[in-house]
Amino acid sequence: MKKIVITGGSGFIGTNLIDYLYKKNFQIVNIDTKSPRNPDQIIYWNQLNILDYQELKKKLSEFNPNFICHLAARTDLLGKTLLEYDENINGTRNLIKASKELSSLEKIIFFSSRMVCPIGYQPKSEFDYNPPNKYGESKVLGEKIVREELKKSDCSWIILRPTSIWGPWFDIPYKNFFDLIKSNKYYHPGNKKIEKSFGFIGNSVYQIYSLLKNNDESSNYKTMYLADYCPIDLERMANSIQKEFNSKNIKRAPIIILKLLAIIGDVLKVLGYSNPPLTTFRLNNLLTNMIYESKELRTIANELPYSMEEGISITCKWMIKNK
Repeated sequence: MKKIVITGGSGFIGTNLIDYLYKKNFQIVNIDTKSPRNPDQIIYWNQLNILDYQELKKKLSEFNPNFICHLAARTDLLGKTLLEYDENINGTRNLIKASKELSSLEKIIFFSSRMVCPIGYQPKSEFDYNPPNKYGESKVLGEKIVREELKKSDCSWIILRPTSIWGPWFDIPYKNFFDLIKSNKYYHPGNKKIEKSFGFIGNSVYQIYSLLKNNDESSNYKTMYLADYCPIDLERMANSIQKEFNSKNIKRAPIIILKLLAIIGDVLKVLGYSNPPLTTFRLNNLLTNMIYESKELRTIANELPYSMEEGISITCKWMIKNK
């Protein structure tokens, strides 16, 4: 039985990954400061901060895993300084340092972020960075630490940059899109065709598992984007969600009107409203095409188990069940 440590396993991706790997007979330890989203996973949880090097080293040494998936991170965009994202920087450094003493370790997957570059920006290589905020900058530093600290390591490693991943156990901001459609508050921007490299979580955990079990040395020490292979048409996705919820047909709204509503959302946020339905930041993200290359990941993981429509059906049923 293979053993895996998942740091940040109480979060969205971690929750789904634990469920998937349990069914594959993995022995699992979740290292996280927060309790699991899924109460059934409390048996895997170890309350531990990755910034506490000694405790982290102790737990890893005791468990001696074959694999590590390093998801633990601060992921919001509210921080003003890099110090506020120290989990992403020194937390990663601590994990690498502690992992070097593990005798059974075969592979580490480090989870970065698409926000090492702004949405719509096509990086020329994995080293082409242009972070739009402090969160993105912290992830850039995390990637550089991985490459520098493990360049002489015998342990295999991969850096994954999740795009916009959605599905059961998700939260803000991607759950907002489903909620708006369910409550008949989503208006598609004019006649604009918008394409996005999104990922259904059921496909994402399958891809992660495929990377863990893959023994091809040529795939190691690479940086890949985690997404479904084919970009989705946002209007088609919205219409599929609408049909699943049996909500009203989605209408279009002139982009100029949406821009005005986004400005109102910006003002509400300044006044203390934490989650307005629309802001300028969200609207710009919505309107911008986001397409990432996934050829290398597809070579390893092959065809995905779920279509977009199947993922939407699973997600909507989960939302209805877990109101």
